[in-house]
Amino acid sequence: MASNKGYPRCDVKVSEEERDFYEMKNRACEFYTRNKVPQQIENVLNEMFFAKPDDIYGYLANFFMKLSAPPRISGLNGREVYDSQGQLAVQAEVMCTIRNEQKVGLQLFQLLLNPGKNNNVFSSQMVLSAHHITTGLEWIKGPLSELLKGCDPCDQTGVDNILSDFFSARHQEDKETRRSQEEKNKEAEEEALPPPPPPPVSSKGKKAGETGTTKGASAEKLIPPCVPPEPEVPGSLAVGAVSLAVAKSGALIRDVPLYKHILALRSQSEFRVPVPLVTLLSCGKSSPGKLNLLEEVILIPRPGQRVAQVISMALQIHEELMRIMNSSTSKAGPMSEAGAPVLVCERPEQALDLVVEACGNLGLTPGEEIRLALNCAADRLMDYSKGKYEVIAGSLKSPDELVDMYQALLLKYPAVAALIQPLRKEDVDQWERLSSVIGASCSLLCDTSGLSASRAPPPALPGVKGQVLQQVNGTKVSDLIRIMMENPGMCLAVGLGVAYVRLGGLQGGHRLAKYNRLIAIEEELAQQGTLGRGPLPVSMEGTSLLEHERKTCHES
Repeated sequence: MASNKGYPRCDVKVSEEERDFYEMKNRACEFYTRNKVPQQIENVLNEMFFAKPDDIYGYLANFFMKLSAPPRISGLNGREVYDSQGQLAVQAEVMCTIRNEQKVGLQLFQLLLNPGKNNNVFSSQMVLSAHHITTGLEWIKGPLSELLKGCDPCDQTGVDNILSDFFSARHQEDKETRRSQEEKNKEAEEEALPPPPPPPVSSKGKKAGETGTTKGASAEKLIPPCVPPEPEVPGSLAVGAVSLAVAKSGALIRDVPLYKHILALRSQSEFRVPVPLVTLLSCGKSSPGKLNLLEEVILIPRPGQRVAQVISMALQIHEELMRIMNSSTSKAGPMSEAGAPVLVCERPEQALDLVVEACGNLGLTPGEEIRLALNCAADRLMDYSKGKYEVIAGSLKSPDELVDMYQALLLKYPAVAALIQPLRKEDVDQWERLSSVIGASCSLLCDTSGLSASRAPPPALPGVKGQVLQQVNGTKVSDLIRIMMENPGMCLAVGLGVAYVRLGGLQGGHRLAKYNRLIAIEEELAQQGTLGRGPLPVSMEGTSLLEHERKTCHES
């Protein structure tokens, strides 16, 4: 340790090199004393002498590790990659300074595309996605990296607040740009418009107030117009990507799995592994058949089963479904993006009859051992020119007629325990009527995956008993946690505490990896004695469903 001992007398001449050395020793002494290094070294040496550990230097490392500065974010990085489905994605990196070393947390975030039916639309979507990706990478490498520098990666709320403020400012800028562009377009259209034609000459022979409508013709009941979607701010996917990457970095720093880190953010102690909902059949609008209405038929296993038991049962049903389709007139298409066989059918009864038959062959009683959920995706089926849903190609039904169809379907198939997005969100009266006619036997779930940081959440739909959550674009980890905290009766899947999680079918390595991870988490919690096994509502009332299919590839 540096000291003044040995300094030459004032009358003794010393070289400049010696003087510099003595001054450096003085500065070192002041530096170590100011940071209490001698005191801490004395403390640890005294403690270690009495403890007499086998690993002396390990003991010293642990002691000084507790005194080290907390981790801080030193910067962000991002790159353009391709996900498991060959779609464009952003990979965000959070670089942290931990004990004077750089550590990196990775998070893959997928940009969802909806190509449409023709190549022109697909090309425009690809251009749009490239713009989103480019802008998102610019945000990550530039302003977001500077804003988050020095932040605590374990302070998820603080980081997400910064992200939220940044996104709000970008959203306002985008809104003003759109408004200015719309005004310019409107002015250009008005200048290009020809002069208005002269008023039409009144027809003779018509009495005042008489209209040209056919007598006895009744006007169709007008449907509520579709609420226009919030324009997506280019680059918004960077907000969700960075939020998830920070969460993963926090878990790495705390040396805990991601689900435990998320649970700690919620200040909860009990773990409950969500019940996996397995897609059995894919049909609907994307299938080759005429049926548009049912996008998926989903297995709801009996509560209380272990995840491995659910997967085993779902595999048996899947094999039996394939056997029946291959040996009968039922037409089976290729595997869908959801990881389930595509059924070519003309009516919804065909898909349900097939599942009921497969379960009966396996000795499973629908309505007891298993229940079914139908992902209707009806909001994609409205023909606005006619004001009706095209449930089957060439067959249109009004919102009230669609409610009647659901009622008849549930009377015939009591095993159906949930309808996901059976109507548009704008058809409020029909949601209320549907809820009243199906009673307590079936739950209505609304898709709230398009969470927007810039628009207030819409009022709850009447009769809706659960919601589908999905992390997309600007949705932050804190947003999902807040939703679950505001709805305590509803039971990142394990960490968030959702009751059900939908991972798709049982085909595809990336899906099975999620199922295997869910099994591993359940086994880990069971060994630790922290596995929550409280009863789950069979009707799915007051629950939430976390959607994982075609989204971020983070740990459940």
